[in-house]
Formats: sequence, structure tokens, C-alpha cells
Amino acid sequence: MIRLAIRVARADAEIALAELLELAPAGVEEVDRGDTVEYAVYGAAGELPALPDLRAAAGAALVEVTTTRVADDWASRWREFHRPVTVGGRLHVRPPWADAPAGSADRPDRHLIDIVIDPNQAFGTGAHHTTRLCLEALLELEPAGPLVDLGCGSGVLAIAAARLGWGPVLGIDHEHEAVRAARANADVNGVQIAVRHGDLLHGGPAPSAPTVVANLLRPLLEHVAHRGFQGEPPRVLVVSGLLRAEADPIAAAFAAAHGLRERTRRESGEWTALTLAR
Repeated sequence: MIRLAIRVARADAEIALAELLELAPAGVEEVDRGDTVEYAVYGAAGELPALPDLRAAAGAALVEVTTTRVADDWASRWREFHRPVTVGGRLHVRPPWADAPAGSADRPDRHLIDIVIDPNQAFGTGAHHTTRLCLEALLELEPAGPLVDLGCGSGVLAIAAARLGWGPVLGIDHEHEAVRAARANADVNGVQIAVRHGDLLHGGPAPSAPTVVANLLRPLLEHVAHRGFQGEPPRVLVVSGLLRAEADPIAAAFAAAHGLRERTRRESGEWTALTLAR
């Protein structure tokens, strides 16, 4: 088994990813490296995209390309990186191979909302700082009416929102594999959410609702702020995927364009999430 990885400049990561997914439509592994983002695919030599194609797809954002051999049991060992996480004493997010928390399974003394997310080797289960920050932000809000999750990935935030009481909930992602994974995870958790493909970079204004969650990298958040929303802007917008130094410019962009002003700021490690409101 070979791991083929490319590292791209963080500022251009979303654009580079959109191009790379044309070569790897089943999805890629994403690893944040601070100033750069690494995207990787796994397979035998003949199954992987050609290096010249990868370099061309990444364009000016390319930093480096690396190939490494991984153990044959990688397909099972990758599960070790996806562990359960409890957020705010109310949400417990876990992969399907982890045990349910005590008091969560159809018992009157349940304390945690148990959410099962299969990462499908390409999408997270909620353990990343930015996802946890968004979940914490949702727990601070009063669930009311529709919610849109921009860049829903495996569906963690959309499913959590539905379990907390928002509805209807819509998840949007530009990766077709993410759309399929989010739908499957919604079925496992017994929630009704709509999930559809959407290209925030090339598809015009972003879908809107009274509450919108957007766990995206800074360039795409700037694009959303500039292009705006379909219809009325959200009353509450939770944004993450931001390094600490990126938070103020993003808050200023949404304030200037849509009257969304910072209500709360949460930080974990080098990451920041903002709750903006009109």
C-alpha cells in the first residue's frame, strides 16, 4: 500500500482540493500542517493519480509531493485515529466501532446524546478542534427553525443540530462521497436531514437559513462573505476552520457585508470559532 500526499499552501487549499477531487473523486485524507494542508490518497501504484496530473491540479498552491509505503494492515489501523469525543457534557460523538457511553442507550437515565459517525476513511468524526468548537457553539444556542451546514463532510454538525432540535436541516458539500457519507450517517442516527451536492466556490451565493454553520477554511469563508447568501442572510452564523490570526478579518468581512457581528469567540489550540449574529 502506498500513501501519495501533496502539501499545498493553506491559503489556496480549498481551491486546490476542488481540483484534486477531479483526480480522486472517492475523497482524500486531509491533514492540517499549520501554514500548509496535506491531502493524501492510498492505493497500489497503478491505482494512484499520476504525479504530473497532481502537480498540475495543485497549481501555484503546491508545496511538495511525497510518497510513502504503509503497512498492509493500514485499512484497519486507521481506525485508531478516530476516537470518541464528548462535547459540553451533552454530546458524545463516536465511530461505530466504539462503545456507546453509559446511560445513552434507550434508558431513562441517559445523559448524553449519542451520535455515531462513520468517517469512511476520508471524513472526520468530530475530534478535530474546529468541529468541537462548532459543536460547543451550537450547544450555546437555542434550537429554533431551519439550519444549514455549509461543508458538512461526514455530517457531524448537521446530525448534531437535528438531534438538538433544529429542523429542517440541510447539509451542503462539494464532495459527492461526503454527501453519500452524511446521508448514511443520518440514517444510522435516525434523523431526517437533507444533504446535497453544492459548490460554494463556483455555485453562486450560499444557501441560507436562520442558523448557518460553516466549518470552512478562510479563503472559502471570504468567498461566502463576498458572494453572499441566497435570500436573507442568517440571523446566526457559526464559522470555524480559522487560525486565531484569521478570526478578526473574517468577523470584519461578515459584519461589513451582512451586518453579522461577533457575539462569542471560542478557541482551542491554534483554532478559533466565531458566533456571529444580526
